[in-house]
Amino acid sequence: MATPFYIRNGFGYDRGFDDFAWVRGQGDDTRPHERADARITWRSEEDRMVARTVTEAERWLERHHDEQFFLYVDTWDPHEPWDAPDYYTKKYREGYAGEQIYPAYGDWERAGLTRDDVDLGHDTYCGEVTMVDFWIGRLLAKLDALNLRDNTIVFFTSDHGFYFGEHGYFGKAEWIHDPEASISDNSLLPEWLAESWLLRVERSPLYRELTNVPMMVRGPGLAPGRSQALTTAADIAPTIMEMVGLGGLPTTMVGESFGGVLSGQREEHRPFVISSWPLYLAEGEVTTAVDSKVRRISSYMPITITTSDRSLVLGGPDDEPELHDLNKDPGETHNVWKEYNGEGSTLCEDAISFLETIGTPEEHVAPRREALDRWWRGAIHS
Repeated sequence: MATPFYIRNGFGYDRGFDDFAWVRGQGDDTRPHERADARITWRSEEDRMVARTVTEAERWLERHHDEQFFLYVDTWDPHEPWDAPDYYTKKYREGYAGEQIYPAYGDWERAGLTRDDVDLGHDTYCGEVTMVDFWIGRLLAKLDALNLRDNTIVFFTSDHGFYFGEHGYFGKAEWIHDPEASISDNSLLPEWLAESWLLRVERSPLYRELTNVPMMVRGPGLAPGRSQALTTAADIAPTIMEMVGLGGLPTTMVGESFGGVLSGQREEHRPFVISSWPLYLAEGEVTTAVDSKVRRISSYMPITITTSDRSLVLGGPDDEPELHDLNKDPGETHNVWKEYNGEGSTLCEDAISFLETIGTPEEHVAPRREALDRWWRGAIHS
């Protein structure tokens, strides 16, 4: 485990494991100058975080390979900073000499960056991804060396993608320092924190560059192939449980097994999937979720509803929804909400109904319902 946020703020993701190894040094586990100091000691690729994490996983497998096991391996990489060895990045950037750049987390032009700055970020990111690919290959090779290929199921996925200039963004969201930010009296903030330190989170829609992440599964009896079926992270645990013969899913699980897709028994899984920021990130809220950085939410964070050929970005009452025809507009640059209005409203209603079905608190559903009322039902009666 290389991501520090799993065991912070009461998330409890370390519960239920017999062993837990935290490879420290990523995220805000250390201060920026400490991270820079740590890199000075790096002498080889094996000193990088993904290498250290995979090596720890290999050692664990050596100790437990003759037992039944569930092993979860998390690598912070390819998250920034993108600092893979130069020989990886040179595959994508001729003449690369170790330059680095940190994403703007917002509009790259407004941040004063050039197109080459963004391209540098993309090239170093590709170098980082290639390094991660090598070390994941090392882990799979270890399974082979331990004679585990034929009786081990492997899932590989990621949490989100990244914008490299698409839709004007360089980052995964728009975060800006706001010297005029204010907080309400009942906000739970440290007394020493000046309001000018607040990050303001602007409207940050989730387009396909963020939501269309890899999902690869290898296991006994699974034939090679590709599928366009729609799945979501919540479906992974039920799928694993079904594949290993554990029935009786807890009622608290909202995921559904896609084992039938993997076995070839069916082609489709879900009619739509929802991608979202935490729904409690409502307009005006101040949050220290995940990484303990203080952020003020300036607007309702949009959710994205995706089908096989449509995507709908649904925010709060003040934001006109965005509907995209993925067959004609895979880059999601042309909003057809008004032309395809009936389709968009149906998707909105489906998403709202789903949120209600899984027990989402009303205060988190209401803004989306109000948006539908204003931009669809209101338009009909105007």
